[in-house]
Amino acid sequence: MRRRRLALLQPALAVLLVAVVTAGLLAAWSSGRLNQAICGGDCGPEHVVAPAGLRPAPAGEARADAAAASPTDLEGVLTAARSDLSADVLGDDVGLAIGSTAPGAPVLTEGDGTHVPASTTKLLTGFTALTVLDPGQRFATTAVLDGDHLVLVGGGDPYLTDRRSDDDPGVVRADLATLARQVAGRLERSGTTRVTLGYDDTLFEGPSVSPGWPSTYVRDDVVTPISPLWVDRGMVDTSQPETTPRVAEPAQDAAERFAALLRDRGIEVRGAVERTTAPAGASRLGVVRSATVGRIVEQMVRTSDDEAAEVLLRQSARAAGEPASFPGGARVVAATVRDAGIDVDGLHLDDGSGLARTNRISPTTLVEVVRAALASGRTAPVVDDLPVSGFSGTLAQRFDRAARGLVRAKTGTLTGVHSLAGVALDRDGRPVVFAVMADATDRTQPFAAQAAVDRVAAAIADCPCGS
Repeated sequence: MRRRRLALLQPALAVLLVAVVTAGLLAAWSSGRLNQAICGGDCGPEHVVAPAGLRPAPAGEARADAAAASPTDLEGVLTAARSDLSADVLGDDVGLAIGSTAPGAPVLTEGDGTHVPASTTKLLTGFTALTVLDPGQRFATTAVLDGDHLVLVGGGDPYLTDRRSDDDPGVVRADLATLARQVAGRLERSGTTRVTLGYDDTLFEGPSVSPGWPSTYVRDDVVTPISPLWVDRGMVDTSQPETTPRVAEPAQDAAERFAALLRDRGIEVRGAVERTTAPAGASRLGVVRSATVGRIVEQMVRTSDDEAAEVLLRQSARAAGEPASFPGGARVVAATVRDAGIDVDGLHLDDGSGLARTNRISPTTLVEVVRAALASGRTAPVVDDLPVSGFSGTLAQRFDRAARGLVRAKTGTLTGVHSLAGVALDRDGRPVVFAVMADATDRTQPFAAQAAVDRVAAAIADCPCGS
C-alpha cells in the first residue's frame, strides 16, 4: 500500500518541482539576474522581458492612464531625491529636473544652468534623426564604373562591415563582400577583368574630428575619425601585431579591403587606391543598404555608440539642407528641438555623441526631449529603446538591487561627468521623466559617483508620491 501511495505521489511531486523551478527561473529572468548567465551581460532588447511598467507600446497606454487617474506629486519626488543629490562625491555642480509625461506640464528643477551632458547628448541626436529622417530610410554604399575606373562611394552606413557573420548584431546589414560579388559579376559579364579603384567619401563635410575633442581621442581608442565610408566603425583587430585600435583613414582602409575582395573574385585592381569623386554619369554596378534609421537609432541609444551618433548627426544635417558637418548637424539639432517646443536655453553642441566637453545642455532640455519623444509614435523609440536598469545596454550592470527594472534611461559618462536621463516608475507605477547631471564629480571615485547618480533615480522609483 505504501509503495502504491508513493507511486501516486511521485508524478505530483515531479509536477510541483517543475513548477517551483519554473517560477524561480521566471522570477530570476524578470529581475535581470540571469542576464549574465544567459547572455554574458546585456541580453539586448530582443531578449529582455522588461517589467510591465516599462514595456514600450502597450505599457505606455497603461502608464498614461495611471498618471491621469493619480497624478504624481512632483514636489514630493524632488524632496525624495534631494538628499542623494547632495552626495559629496557628486561635487557642487549638480542639476536635477523632473516632470510628468504630459507635454507642456511644469518641470521642477534643483540646481541652475547647463552642464556637460556627455552621452545624454545622444537623446537629442536620436530625437532629431527620427524627426528629420524617415525612420524606414536605409543608407546605400555603392560601386560605380566610369570606363575602367571603379569608384567605391560611401553612403554613410555606420555599421558597414567587410564580411558579415552569424555573430553580427541585427543592425549590421551591408557588407563589402556582397558588394564585391555584385561588382565582379557585372564586370565579368561585360568582359572586364582589370580596373583601377578609387573611393568617394565626400558625402560628409568639414573636419572628421570635432574641435571639442581632445587630440588624443583617436590614438587612445575613444572614437574613429568620422567618415561616410568605413568598415566596422573604423575599428581593427588589435590581436594582430603592430596594430592600433582605430584606423586613421577609415575610407582608405575600406577601399583597400574592397580591392582585396575584388581580387579574391578574379578582378585585377591596378595601381594605388586613391580618393576621388564619383563622376555624375558613372554606371552603378552594385549597392548594399544599411539597416533602417529607426534600427540604427535603437542601437545607438542602447549601446551609446559614438560613431553611429556622429553619422546620424551628419545624415540629419544633409536631410535638413545643412552641411554634413559638426556645425551643420549641431544647428539642425538645435532647430529641431526648438521647433518641438523644447526649452533650449543655454544649449551648445559641438558634436552629436557627447564626447565634446564643450557641449552644454540643461536638465530641463533633456526632460523635455524625452517627453516630446514620447508624445509621437515616430520618435517614441528614442525612449522605448533606452537601456533598462539591471537589464540591458549601458544599464545592464547597474542598479544591482534598488530600482532594478524601474528605470529606462540614457547614461552619460566622462571623467568627472556623470548624468542619467529618462523615465522612472515611482512606487505606484506612475512615470516620472527625469534628468540628473553632475559635471564636477570626484575624479578619484568614478564608480561612487556613478552609484550616487543611480541612487537619485532609485529615490524617484522608491517614492510613494501620488498627489
